[in-house]
Amino acid sequence: MNDQPIFPDYSANVRAIVPALLGPQQRGGRDWMPGPVRDARQVVILVIDGLGWEQFDERRAVMPVLSSFAGGPTTTVAPSTTATALTSITTGLTPGEHGLVGYRIDLGGEVLNVLRWATPAGDARRKHEPNRVQPFAPFMGESVPIVTKADFQHSGFTEAHLRGGRFFGWRATSSMAVSIGELLRAGEPLIYAYYDGIDKIAHERGFGAYYDAELGAADDLVEQIRAQLTDGSALLVTADHGQVEVGTNLQVPDAEVLRLTRHMSGEGRFRWLHARPGGTDELLEAASAAHGDIAWVMGRQQMIDDGWFGPVVSPPVAARFGDVALITKTPISFVDPADSGPFPLVCRHGSLTSAEMLVPLLACAS
Repeated sequence: MNDQPIFPDYSANVRAIVPALLGPQQRGGRDWMPGPVRDARQVVILVIDGLGWEQFDERRAVMPVLSSFAGGPTTTVAPSTTATALTSITTGLTPGEHGLVGYRIDLGGEVLNVLRWATPAGDARRKHEPNRVQPFAPFMGESVPIVTKADFQHSGFTEAHLRGGRFFGWRATSSMAVSIGELLRAGEPLIYAYYDGIDKIAHERGFGAYYDAELGAADDLVEQIRAQLTDGSALLVTADHGQVEVGTNLQVPDAEVLRLTRHMSGEGRFRWLHARPGGTDELLEAASAAHGDIAWVMGRQQMIDDGWFGPVVSPPVAARFGDVALITKTPISFVDPADSGPFPLVCRHGSLTSAEMLVPLLACAS
């Protein structure tokens, strides 16, 4: 069990990749990055969703290509979840700045599922316009080529964290390396690519034979992209979060905690509790008493003051948090009946354990 949370190092983690590659310092700001990237004239960023450092490090034999790359682990953001981390990667901002502070966030009392860009009432793109909920331009305003699934092109979340990019959608994984090679030969200085297979398999199948098979397939993809590198180019591989196998270890919040809670947001391993009016202190006390053995139970202001979401959290962003958070430190997930999907999740993420917070930052050059 993790006794202490792993805090993000926002000065040199996934949040800092794009500023290092596109910012005014450019090469001078890459000193903290793997050697092959520091002097590269062209860089491909490959984000492999769900590939935690600990899971990779324990299974290097399944991923020999990626294991040969230079670099090591870095931290993701808090919470360690796709919507928040991908937005930090593409915008170069902390969660407290860009405002997509979880998988499900509270917008004026209505909970928005960020990945689906939907509320219980349905599609929310008109009511909660993506470029208003997340107003900062990705990639520092540059029109970067985006190599990701074609199905994602017109989603609300894509509009929020990838707008302004030039979209090169793929329908078969084999197309990714081909598109990246064409873009490299066209002279693109930065290419952003995203692959979601590992995350999907971990959620649905957990760790085991299916997971190892998917790691092998992802390693093949890395090799295919490496083969496309041109002189002076580099491939940088990272991830948005790791995973913890939870299975059926689901925890319904204590009855007294539920009595004091209006509704919940976030996700199972970083569950926000929204207190009834005037009841924040009572809710924090009740949640700490009931769940302090299996979770870090924190009040919103303490987390902001301690820099969980970066050094700056604007009042509008702070309003999207709940009043009390249950951040799990054991392999369990807190249940919210309003948070459901098409199948039970075996592996989950969101918390600040090392398994979820540490991700690869690995690179090779041509």
